[in-house]
Amino acid sequence: MSHFVGLDVSVQETAVCVVDETGKIIHEQKVPSGPDDIVTLLTLIGVDYGRVGIEAGPLSQWLVNGMAEAGLPVICVETRHMTSLLKAQQINKSDRHVACGIAQMMRVGLFRPVHVKTLASQ
Repeated sequence: MSHFVGLDVSVQETAVCVVDETGKIIHEQKVPSGPDDIVTLLTLIGVDYGRVGIEAGPLSQWLVNGMAEAGLPVICVETRHMTSLLKAQQINKSDRHVACGIAQMMRVGLFRPVHVKTLASQ
């Protein structure tokens, strides 16, 4: 069974929501906003992931690259499109609700991906 993840990122911490194929929330938590912290949490949950969604933003390149390197199926989504979808669902704007809304959009495939450049190795 695949699970789907929504991440609502801020500078200090990231709200994480994991849902199953039926849309049931199986895990919610806030972690520090670093790729290692997010990967550690998702690894500890120990399920298979179909998609991990993150909105485009200042930290998205760093986070997307870090999660992709760890083998997670991460997708960066267009922020305005996701905001419109969440508003249409009348979701209260909180980190928790946005993360769960993104997870549900990942589950049903209702998102617009954006390209994220790969960070150059040094």
